[in-house]
Amino acid sequence: MDFPARHIGPNSIDIEVMLAELGYENLEAFIDAVVPAGIKDLSVMELPPAAGETEALAELERRIETVERPTNMIGLGYHGTVMPEAIKRGILLNPGWYTAYTPYQPEISQGRLEALLNFQTLVEDLTGLSVAGASLLDEPTAVAEAVTIAIKFGPKGAERIAVDTGVHPQTRAVLATRSEPQGIEVVDFDPQEGLPEGRFAGVVIAYPASTGAIIDPRAVIAAAKEQGALVIMDADPLALALLEAPGSLGADIAVGSMQRFGVPMAFGGPHAGYIAVRSGLERSLPGRLVGVSVDSDGRPAYRLALQTREQHIRREKATSNICTAQVLLAVLAGMYAVYHGPEGLTAIAQRVNNLASRLNQGAKDAGLRTINEFLFDTVAINVPGTAQELFAAAQSAGINIRQVNDDVITFSVDETTTPQQAVSTCSRPRLRTSRPSRRHHPDLPHPLRGVAAVPGLPRTPQRDLADALHAFTRG
Repeated sequence: MDFPARHIGPNSIDIEVMLAELGYENLEAFIDAVVPAGIKDLSVMELPPAAGETEALAELERRIETVERPTNMIGLGYHGTVMPEAIKRGILLNPGWYTAYTPYQPEISQGRLEALLNFQTLVEDLTGLSVAGASLLDEPTAVAEAVTIAIKFGPKGAERIAVDTGVHPQTRAVLATRSEPQGIEVVDFDPQEGLPEGRFAGVVIAYPASTGAIIDPRAVIAAAKEQGALVIMDADPLALALLEAPGSLGADIAVGSMQRFGVPMAFGGPHAGYIAVRSGLERSLPGRLVGVSVDSDGRPAYRLALQTREQHIRREKATSNICTAQVLLAVLAGMYAVYHGPEGLTAIAQRVNNLASRLNQGAKDAGLRTINEFLFDTVAINVPGTAQELFAAAQSAGINIRQVNDDVITFSVDETTTPQQAVSTCSRPRLRTSRPSRRHHPDLPHPLRGVAAVPGLPRTPQRDLADALHAFTRG
């Protein structure tokens, strides 16, 4: 049986029966009747002859081989990752995970709900905040949603948000788009210079900044708290394996992207965003929240405990119309943490920081002026007037770096970066901890569900009807 017959529902007999019922002789007559002439395209499509499934896969393989794969050191929230084979086989390539829909019916969705609760627990432990959602569309969306919460709970009448100039440019752009129709004024500021004058509903702080700098945010947080503004920290989750948690620093909300927890860059997405809030803000969380209840026999059971979308509750009570959760990608990120454990995550973060430190020191030894006093994974270099030239030279050498402006370039390292790509002759200074400080509480203190079952990952989705049906169809 060929591909169309397997994947396109109606066959020729079905089509004839339906057309006869509708009173049309053929598909062309039906299309003429229902498609307006103004949008009908009668031109001939110049398409190659149809290919079978095997031929199409071979052509895709051929095209993939021609794709250039330079070393990526751009950063900007996108990093190379290593997905463990157990997770790739057990989840990413498992139809029980990737075909399942939203777990609205908990009695047939316990596997997915448990995996999402695992994701929430991971985010809560990394951020040091009370409640985390079951993922959002991406990092910029998460920041925009956090700003909406700040407007609601910040000082009344303060329709202004102070935004760190260190947030990623795509985040700043989405925030501007979302803020304009709501009448929210977005004010950019440099945290090292303190808050701008005036009242703010919320303050967004990049942790670390897009160009790699890590600043001590406590003075800005104190200033924001003094006027009642909510503090939103846009934090890299891998950096949080080493840095003080946003909740410990006084943040009300933490947001970011979980992409670098084993999720491929995938040419720009999709990737799961995260959001976590302090106690008292959980009822305004956008998206979904998985909770633990008990079933009729008194056993632990998982369910969607809180949904603030207008589809689920009265519109006037809704706090967001955001419904998109990156369930599969959130599950991958959560299981990446399960696979590595707290010690493994810390080791990965330390290795990334060590390589970045070697690059930073190597640039200094080469006579270049580095910008960041404290950094995690990104080295920023001041090269007055020659950024474009260096950017082009790196590109010619098969390395993609970031040109911030005419005078600044940055390099970002990740878990796929090899020591050969870093400066091999310089020392490996550790991340300095006086400002900002490292974490003083144990990493991931709560047990992550599925830790003991990583080698047998399929066991979890078998608690879902989707996986049971898949197993049945396999015979």
